[in-house]
Amino acid sequence: MKRNLLENVSMRELSKDETTTLRLQYKYLTSDYYDLSVNREKEAWKITMTLKPFEKALEKISESKVFELHIEEPRVFAAVLGEEQIGWVELSYEKWNNRMRVWEFLVKEEFRRRGVGKLLMNHAVTIAKEKGARMLVLETQSCNVPAICFYLKLGFELVGFDSAAYSNEDVAKREIRLEMGLKLQQLR
Repeated sequence: MKRNLLENVSMRELSKDETTTLRLQYKYLTSDYYDLSVNREKEAWKITMTLKPFEKALEKISESKVFELHIEEPRVFAAVLGEEQIGWVELSYEKWNNRMRVWEFLVKEEFRRRGVGKLLMNHAVTIAKEKGARMLVLETQSCNVPAICFYLKLGFELVGFDSAAYSNEDVAKREIRLEMGLKLQQLR
């Protein structure tokens, strides 16, 4: 079933004109989060992120759009099945540090866990390598454990965090910005 679906999925680059009404509806269920602890000692910092359960599962919902003004030279690709767009990835090359950033990444709920996300991310890797980027990076949240697991399976690693990216209460809200990266080329 998975193979048959993927055999019928194609990748298509979208133009800004094609996406004027495209709204990406993010929705996921999570029962765990990574709890951040930062302790400063005399000559060291001790940082730990421990997987912990929420008291009850949470549903997270948000909306986004592509081709936002703050993104330099965005490129948007859709995974297409027949005439239907079933997943999207938005990329932008960061010249100053030679990295390709994933700004948006979404697969429609009914197509998740069927290989579409991996297909989109592999396409992002191909585009990044074609550009000569040294790394593919993306943002997720410490409470989006399903996404973290997916990225780890693809070889991404934690490359940083921001404990106050969204508000001054991110740690208490258990929603810390995590930066994950996939090395594409070694330093020479």
